[in-house]
Amino acid sequence: MMTGRSLFAAAIAVALFAIGAGSSAAAEQKLRVGKAVPNAFTFVPLDVGVDAGIFKHHGLDIEAYGFGGSAKLQQGMASNSIDIGIGSGPELSFVAKGAPVLGVAAMAGKPALLCVVVAQNGPVKTVADLKGKIVSSSTTGSLTTWLVRELSRQQGWGPDGIKLAFLGEEGPQVAALRTGDVQGVTIQIASGYRLEEEGVAKIIYRFGDIAPHFIIHVIYARKALIADDPDAIRRFLAGWFETIAYMESHKDDVVRIAAPIMGVKPELAARAYDELMPTFSRDGKFDPEALKVLARSYVEMELLPKEPDMQTLITEKFLPSATTH
Repeated sequence: MMTGRSLFAAAIAVALFAIGAGSSAAAEQKLRVGKAVPNAFTFVPLDVGVDAGIFKHHGLDIEAYGFGGSAKLQQGMASNSIDIGIGSGPELSFVAKGAPVLGVAAMAGKPALLCVVVAQNGPVKTVADLKGKIVSSSTTGSLTTWLVRELSRQQGWGPDGIKLAFLGEEGPQVAALRTGDVQGVTIQIASGYRLEEEGVAKIIYRFGDIAPHFIIHVIYARKALIADDPDAIRRFLAGWFETIAYMESHKDDVVRIAAPIMGVKPELAARAYDELMPTFSRDGKFDPEALKVLARSYVEMELLPKEPDMQTLITEKFLPSATTH
């Protein structure tokens, strides 16, 4: 039978446990984060950061979602289905058109992630053969759409010299290539390796050098979150860039996590790691020259009537470097 003193001690212990549990729950704030596509290597840091407990260390419980392209990601943010979006640089055009988000970090530079593949024994042999042909991309306004149109423009055919088919995620795009419904697919490089290995397709163009200054990926935050909980954005970005640093010295862990997400063998994921790790930004700052390239392209591709003021579409105030000054 418990004495009054022991009952009091037990009550104190229960109260302290409740306080501790409440503090732990409060510390691990749920944050809904969306990827423009679910299987790209350049979005794998989100999964690595969760697996390594880095986001948890920053008090965040990440709830991750994959979308079928940039337009769907931005729709998800506009409908308050997600808080943070990991998307493309060209998606800043959505912000210029009134999307309720801002770019809060530039997360990768040149578009080495992506390439164009064609059927192994199909009619297209070189980039020159793509004129008038159908090439798939994910959605309108997406990075892959931008890159195909820019490739066409640089070939001297205008932005519509290559026809586009918006087919969502990678699986339907590859299926359309197999059936001949499209003559090319804009795909991540590791998937291109896999299709070459299987004898299905071959890579005929790599987008890594399409522009000397570029921002392939941007992290977006809803304006409502910026107003209501700016600290959540700071903690997310701190976790993200800590994860990038972790990935540099933990290749085996990254490959273990990335391979099944990407749907490729570990050796192909390792090859992608070697090729793409250098493209990640270490500080999240926006390259002014790259922003000029994007602004100019929006007019050239008739996405916007005039070049937007890019500084109104982004902010760097939540970056880890900004919080230390």
